[in-house]
Amino acid sequence: METITIKADSGPSRILIGERLENLQRYVPEAKLIVITDVNVGKLYPLDSMAADVVTIGTGEAIKTLDTVRDIYARLISSGADRSAFIVGVGGGIVCDITGFAASTFLRGVRVGVVATPLLAQVDASVGGKNGVNYEGYKNMVGLFHQPEFVICDPELLKTLPRKEISCGLAEIVKHAAIADADLFAYLEKHAEDILALDRRAIEKLVRVSVRIKSAIVSRDETEKGMRRLLNFGHTFGHAIEKVAGVPHGEAVSMGMVIASALSVQKGLLSAQEDQRLRAVLNNLKLPTRIAENSPKITEAIAKDKKRAGDRIHFVLLNGIGTARVDQLSMKEIEGALNE
Repeated sequence: METITIKADSGPSRILIGERLENLQRYVPEAKLIVITDVNVGKLYPLDSMAADVVTIGTGEAIKTLDTVRDIYARLISSGADRSAFIVGVGGGIVCDITGFAASTFLRGVRVGVVATPLLAQVDASVGGKNGVNYEGYKNMVGLFHQPEFVICDPELLKTLPRKEISCGLAEIVKHAAIADADLFAYLEKHAEDILALDRRAIEKLVRVSVRIKSAIVSRDETEKGMRRLLNFGHTFGHAIEKVAGVPHGEAVSMGMVIASALSVQKGLLSAQEDQRLRAVLNNLKLPTRIAENSPKITEAIAKDKKRAGDRIHFVLLNGIGTARVDQLSMKEIEGALNE
């Protein structure tokens, strides 16, 4: 097992790579334990055997709302939870976001930890302390920053995932490589077959290096005032595509990275050869690279993106494989990129 610590202003967060779900209670204090999970995770793992109150929520972006958080508050109150309570989210990105938001706001904040079950959560969603819910269909419009005390990344849990879920996690790993680690990108190019076969050594390497990249960035800029914005590579278009087309987050980010890469080429920052390398690695990892949805609807969704400031939006472009920058683009430039 390897422990990577995020040193953030809101407190430290330990990412436990290789730890097992069955060892969860080693990290939980002797206090009232509440576990929040979703219906799918609850079917796969024996959470009811823990000495905890288990709160089960639904699945999908449609339940990532203030109404779901309100229901969790009601369960916490009825169970007698007080400020000494410890809440653990067991699941994917939606469970992580909702758990963090509920724990951070209940009684002005109680302690929280996470067990990340899918690959996407292990390398991205559970790491960094972003917590939030959607509002009126717009992604993560209400939220805050609050670090979990720990995140357990158990590689054994990945064996239960369908192929599409693995690919969605790989999109975030490609993102980390593209913005910050050319060596990791080369590894993805060379070992796609092992990665898709869920070779344990390959997957643990990807999780470990991805978490190091994100942890280093978050430790320097927890609240996204500067370099943390780099982690939004592919996400401006990705979130809009996710809303309009209803595709999974990782697939939408994959398409968003392709558009951002093309924009980087147009601006003379990225070579055409590097752009093709990005498209090739996404294809080899079974991720989509083409958009079939109506571009005006995507532009409309981007116009309500939380990264927008007036008529401009903070947008991540590649300087090359393994290095990136944040520029402010006009909505006209964004619309033009969709029409290419």
